[in-house]
Amino acid sequence: MRTRFHLNGTPVTADTSPTTTLLDWLREDRNLTGTKEGCNEGDCGACSVMVTDETGARALNACILFMPQIEGKAIRTVEGIAAPDGTLHPVQEAMIKHHGSQCGFCTPGFVTTMATAHLNGATDHDTQLAGNLCRCTGYAPIIRAAQEAEHAPVPDHMHDTPLLLTKNTAGEPQAGAEPPITPAALATWMDQTPQGTLIAGATDVGLWVNKGFRDLGPVAFLNRIPELAGVDVSDDTIRIGAATTLSDLQRAIAPHYPAFAELIRRYGSVQVRNAATIGGNVANGSPIGDGSPALIALDATLHLRSVNGTRTLPLEDFFVAYGKQDRADNEFIEAISIPRRTDHLRCYKLSKRFDQDISAVCGCFWIEVTEGIVTQARLAFGGMAGTPCRAGWAEAALNGNSWNEATIAAAMTALSQDFTPLSDMRASASYRMEAAQNMLLRAWLEDQGQTANVLEVTP
Repeated sequence: MRTRFHLNGTPVTADTSPTTTLLDWLREDRNLTGTKEGCNEGDCGACSVMVTDETGARALNACILFMPQIEGKAIRTVEGIAAPDGTLHPVQEAMIKHHGSQCGFCTPGFVTTMATAHLNGATDHDTQLAGNLCRCTGYAPIIRAAQEAEHAPVPDHMHDTPLLLTKNTAGEPQAGAEPPITPAALATWMDQTPQGTLIAGATDVGLWVNKGFRDLGPVAFLNRIPELAGVDVSDDTIRIGAATTLSDLQRAIAPHYPAFAELIRRYGSVQVRNAATIGGNVANGSPIGDGSPALIALDATLHLRSVNGTRTLPLEDFFVAYGKQDRADNEFIEAISIPRRTDHLRCYKLSKRFDQDISAVCGCFWIEVTEGIVTQARLAFGGMAGTPCRAGWAEAALNGNSWNEATIAAAMTALSQDFTPLSDMRASASYRMEAAQNMLLRAWLEDQGQTANVLEVTP
C-alpha cells in the first residue's frame, strides 16, 4: 500500500503492507533509529513522533501507528527536531542544561513530545509527559527543562505543512486493505467484507499485531472519512462522530460536562488520546472502558449504520454480555449523541496509578435533585460486571427519596443487588464493591460541599 507524507520536511512515498507500523518503517527502511522501540504497545513513549495535519500538530506513538494512518500528514522524528543547520531546539538545549538525560533511551521520545507541546503552547507538563516513561533520571530535571523552554520562540522549521491531498488521492489500496472516503463507501465495504477489521486510532488493534501477532485479514482505515469525526453541538443535543479522538472530545465536552472531560484526561496518555477514538472505545465493548459509563450516565444514544440504513439504540442496550454487542456483522458505529442539558454528572475513576492506567472501578452518576428530592438518578459503572452497565437497584433506592445520607446509605447497600464483581489482578471483588459504594458516598459529600482530590494529601 503506497502512503505519501512529509518526513522531517521532505515529501516521501512508502510502499508497505497495511499493518506495517511507522516505527518499523522508520527504523528498518530509513535507518532513523532515534525513534525507539520500548514497550511496543503505546505505553512508554520512547517511539513518540510529531504528526501534523490540517488540525494541527500532536504527539503520537509510532509503534501502534500503521502507515496508512499517516497518509497526507507531516511526520517529524527526533532527527528533525534540531534545525537543518544543526541548531538545537530549545527543549534540547534545556534538557542538556538541566541534565534531563541519563541512559538516553527514553530521551528522544521525551524531546519529541516536549517539542510538540512547545509548538502548541502547552505548559501542563505533567499531563503532556505522562505518556513518556523514564526510569533513570526521574521527572524533576525533565520537567524543569520543559519549564525552561516555555517562553523560547518556536523554531521556523517546526511549522510543518501536511501534503495537500484530495479525497481522490488516497493511498493506492493493496489487496485486503481499503481507505474508504465516505460513510456510504464504508457501509458497502462492511457489507461485502463482514469479517473485516476497522482501524481508526489503532490503540487497541495495534496490539493485536504487535503483541498477538494476528493476521488481521481485510482491513479498512477510517482516517479518510471526515464525516465520522467531530462534535456538533445544537440547542438540545451533542452529537459525537465515532472517529472523534478522545483529545478532541475532551476539549469539546469540557464546557458542557467537565467531569467527563476530566475522566478522559485519565484515559491513557496524551499520545494515546491523540489517536484513540470514542467509537473504538465503545465498539471494543470492554467492561473497563472508561468512556461507556460516562456516556450511559448521560443517557447516550448509539447510531449504527449499514447498507440497510441507520439504526439507533440506547448505548446501555448495546452491551449484551462480555465480548458480545448488539451489532450486525455489516454495521459500524457512526456516531453517539447525548442530551445537552444542565450538568449533573460526576465521574470517578479508581486505578493503581493516576495517569495511564486501567480502571479497577469507574463510576459515573447523573443525579438530579429538586427541592431536596432525587428526581432522576442514572448510575453507571465499569469494572463491576462483564459489561459497562447501570445499577438499577441503587437507582431505585435514590429516585423519589430525600437527598440525604440515609438515602445514600440505602443506595450503597442496594449496589450489592446490582453487581457481583470478580476478583482479578487489579482488585478483589470485595474491594471493588466497597470502592463503588464509597463513590456514591463521595458524590453526596461533594454535593454537600466536601471536596476530595486524589492528587492532594492533607493531614
